[in-house]
Amino acid sequence: LTQARPAAWAICSFLHLQTFTGSNYMSDTGSSSGDIVSLVVNVASECGFTDQHYRALQQLQRDLGPHHFNVLAFPCNQFGQQEPDSNKEIESFARRTYGVSFPMFSKIAVTGTGAHPAFKYLAQTSGKEPTWNFWKYLVAPDGKVIGAWDPTVSVEEVRPQITALVRKLILRKREDL
Repeated sequence: LTQARPAAWAICSFLHLQTFTGSNYMSDTGSSSGDIVSLVVNVASECGFTDQHYRALQQLQRDLGPHHFNVLAFPCNQFGQQEPDSNKEIESFARRTYGVSFPMFSKIAVTGTGAHPAFKYLAQTSGKEPTWNFWKYLVAPDGKVIGAWDPTVSVEEVRPQITALVRKLILRKREDL
């Protein structure tokens, strides 16, 4: 489901990567206009972290989404086979059970030789590769990775950094007016 890239292709920014949504629509991973803070998360429907993370991620999206922020969810079945369903079933589960309103992308690999370019970039630039479901990567509007957290770090613990980055972006936008 991901686009093939030449071997010499270098990732210069998270913003310029493309992938498919869970509904199989092509989508950029970021905003080319540089006006979105993103929290990128590898998700799984049958993980012990699922309920806590999906609820907190949706609350974050609800609170900050109107203000230049998006959660970007990438289903992954690499850890404990905890995301076995189809893209359509995964998206339906997340929307029905948690009211998810953030973008859900197609199921991908996040580690190893078959890892999606988005997660290769996140791992390379943060120095932290996912070792389980619900790794969180904070990406600035310019596509640079600001931080990475494993699933034992709650969304609530990361929220102050996200809020500060969104606030900084809003202030910069106001100055540009």
